[in-house]
Amino acid sequence: MKQKQHEDHDFSLGVVSASHKKGFLAMLVVMLGFTFFSASMLSGGTLGTSMDLKQFFVAVFIGNVILCSYTGLLAYIAGDTGLSTHLLARYSFGEKGSYLVSFLLGATQIGWFGVGVAMFAIPVSKVTGVSVGVLVAIAGLLMTATAYFGMKSLMILSAIAVPAIAILGSTSVGMAINSVGGISGLAAITPEESMTMSAAVAVVVGSFISGGTLTPDFTRFAKSKRIGVSTTVIAFLVGNTLMFIFGAIGAMVTGEADISEVMFLQGLIVPAIIVLGLNIWTTNDNALYASGLGFSNITKQPKSKLVIINGIVGTLLAVILYNNFMSWLNLLNTFMPSIGGVIIADYFIINKGKYEAFEKASFKGVNMIGIIAWALGVLAAHFLPGITPINAVVTSVISYAMLTVVFSNRKEK
Repeated sequence: MKQKQHEDHDFSLGVVSASHKKGFLAMLVVMLGFTFFSASMLSGGTLGTSMDLKQFFVAVFIGNVILCSYTGLLAYIAGDTGLSTHLLARYSFGEKGSYLVSFLLGATQIGWFGVGVAMFAIPVSKVTGVSVGVLVAIAGLLMTATAYFGMKSLMILSAIAVPAIAILGSTSVGMAINSVGGISGLAAITPEESMTMSAAVAVVVGSFISGGTLTPDFTRFAKSKRIGVSTTVIAFLVGNTLMFIFGAIGAMVTGEADISEVMFLQGLIVPAIIVLGLNIWTTNDNALYASGLGFSNITKQPKSKLVIINGIVGTLLAVILYNNFMSWLNLLNTFMPSIGGVIIADYFIINKGKYEAFEKASFKGVNMIGIIAWALGVLAAHFLPGITPINAVVTSVISYAMLTVVFSNRKEK
């Protein structure tokens, strides 16, 4: 058993060892790759066609501060414990209760992997004439292969993708700004549509809070809590902001919300394919990596084997998922934020910022308080007015803390 754990360099079922911890630069590259998310650019395009420049930056700043707060707390917990989201869930949901968390997160990430493969294949097929099926197979194979090798390949891929996307995206933005006479011309653009500030902030937060729930899967490799938190905060304030800018500026100028379409219009066909491919590749590798950890928690099988299975499933279903399941995947994503809320409440409020060592901890089979608090968070996301994911997180935090106190007092009596 010990030998098996030694061979698992992704620590699917245990604490990351000190010898595998990463420093600031390595973690920053990984976290920037995590936040270089294609959906954020599309969301930026949506804001760009609905807000002026000043409103856009205010909405993005507020939204990313909220995301930093949520993911930063999760990064702190992972930096302290060295545990993934799925293993952290055992403390608050129970061992078997954590299987629900792992299934929801894992299934959603496989779905997003498939959608991402199709998001690359379909537009590239239009401009190159290569069959969608061929592009899906090639992209799915390459993305699965790099995810198979785990954290090391994520660092290498991110080290290549982050500067390439930053340079090419900035080139597109510069061309768009020049085409309207500079920053003053850009600021003078009046959007044809309109969006309230609260709705815009909800778009920013909602674009990544579900993925942000998986922050511990990556920051558990940080050498310290400070490195985990600081790289996460920088990644969201800088990386996620860049993604929104790349999507928004082109949209303001051309009316196209998709940066790849903007770059095609600018004649940047090869750069567009590179940006689209690398952006989706980093996103999909993180998704497949996280899904492997999730199903490893359930099946107790190595993450690497499950990554291959999940990658094949996601690739085979890519076009079907893209055409028919976007709304279902978005529905699943509303289930995610309250998971993070329960974990945050259990660690910081109930356990005062200190967990018993994972190897020595005795977990309940199912902690119904965690399940109920999660469900209340999901209901709050659907029915309460305001920003949906914030409603989910706040409700799950409060309900978990209150229910735990109430039931512990009853036991004492």
